[in-house]
Amino acid sequence: MLVQDMTSSFARATDFASQALSAQAARQQQLILQFSDYNREQQLKLTQLCQQLDGVVQASPAQLTVLLNQTAGRLLAKQWSQVFHNHATVQLQLTQIMKQYEIYWQAGTHRFNLTKRPLIYGIMNITPDSFYDGGRYETMDDVLNHVGEMLQAGADVIEVNGQTTRPGFKEVTPEVELKRTLPYIRAIKKQFPQAVLAIDTYKYDVMKAVVTEGVSIINDVNAFTDDPRKLALMADSRVGLLTMHSSRDQEYADLTSSMRDFFEHNLAALTSAGIDLERIALDQGIGYSKVAHGEQDYVMMRNIDEFNYLKRPMMVAISRKGYLGLLLGLKKEDRLPMTLVTEAAMMLKGGRILRVHDVAETQQLVTLLDRIENGYWLAAPQ
Repeated sequence: MLVQDMTSSFARATDFASQALSAQAARQQQLILQFSDYNREQQLKLTQLCQQLDGVVQASPAQLTVLLNQTAGRLLAKQWSQVFHNHATVQLQLTQIMKQYEIYWQAGTHRFNLTKRPLIYGIMNITPDSFYDGGRYETMDDVLNHVGEMLQAGADVIEVNGQTTRPGFKEVTPEVELKRTLPYIRAIKKQFPQAVLAIDTYKYDVMKAVVTEGVSIINDVNAFTDDPRKLALMADSRVGLLTMHSSRDQEYADLTSSMRDFFEHNLAALTSAGIDLERIALDQGIGYSKVAHGEQDYVMMRNIDEFNYLKRPMMVAISRKGYLGLLLGLKKEDRLPMTLVTEAAMMLKGGRILRVHDVAETQQLVTLLDRIENGYWLAAPQ
């Protein structure tokens, strides 16, 4: 038996049906496999297996074509030997095909497989004016205790922030930002040496200082391209980059197309500077539109799957944000349930990095959704 991945061939075709199928496959993270060189018994077994995986199947004596989502494709590769005992080569081919769809994020010495499971990215604000928890963690003990709680609850990354960028924020100097963050970065590294640390900053001087402190991820709301020194610094480092789209200074006629253009040009600029693509993750910038917490926020929540074709992990950064106050009248302390609803909707469309204040509840969300997404009933072939 033979198997081929036909997904890219539909992207190259010019007819509408092929183009529409290709766009759907990219958005919904699906693939199209074609099997051939089988006998009648094998065709029936393969058809049944693909149907159990909720695939769209077209079969004939000569070939079988199936449209599957990527989770089902990985299960197909895993289950293959239990159905087809003498076709190890096909299982190897399927495994290699599915590896091409895996998304990794290299951050310092850490390489996260975001196809396997989403990343839980815990927020540790050390600022007096952050919109949700500004001023809540004022002492070293407060910060270290909260970091310990987040790590215990399942946080994969701890992000230290010394400069809020909420709507109407007041800028502080690099010196003030470093005074707020460096002591805590050092203390966290000492007490939790295995913790993966990130920082949210758009200032070159802060970036330069923290690169030498063992920070693994830099989150820049200005997308690293506002200062050429940043590109050189990032190219010479190993940190992971979280690059964000912002439209606070402009309005769009076509939001999704404009965001595609932004990310394509931004990725080109970063990789042209010598930054490996695998080090880059994306953030749509929800809350960073010209009209804060306006209609564009909801477009970004809905259209996150429009960027799956870029094959880079996308952050979901909506935890307790102001849209929940404006739309539903919820106070900051009452926004967790609807935050989880929004995160679930975006995770199911491809969001793989969940930037959150509430780690334990997010871990439950990820565990439940992952179990549901892998919920296929693979009975023995009849």
